[in-house]
Amino acid sequence: MTSSREELAGEIQQRLVRFIAGVVLFNHAVSAKVGLGASDSQFMTLLRTYGPMTPRQLAEHTGLTSGTVTGVIDRLESHGFVTREADPRDRRKVVVTPSLQAIQEKLVPLYAEQGESMQAVLATRSETELRTISAFLKDAIDNAVVPD
Repeated sequence: MTSSREELAGEIQQRLVRFIAGVVLFNHAVSAKVGLGASDSQFMTLLRTYGPMTPRQLAEHTGLTSGTVTGVIDRLESHGFVTREADPRDRRKVVVTPSLQAIQEKLVPLYAEQGESMQAVLATRSETELRTISAFLKDAIDNAVVPD
């Protein structure tokens, strides 16, 4: 017989999987609306999270080949979501930089309703609960397993 703690942990894992699947599907739909592919939107997330990166860094973060990375960067650049700029530390390298204006104009409105929904859910929680949720998410991110 399993304990209530084990049952609760299993329930949390199942709900996280459902939540992640929903987020992935939502991101795919948003990407399609602006003419991008699923990988393209993940590059945007990486660039918004970590800031400008070289194509090599993008390949390392995603596990994609350099050719695939170049194709994604080309698509993002053609839609105005990124620019390629010379690396100020090494002019032989290129840095891919997100275009904050294009993101603000084209993507932010598509995520507005989702953001409002999340804010409404968070508004129902106490500060103590929010601290617990934040700590849990930090631990989950810090301990995430990345496949080879």
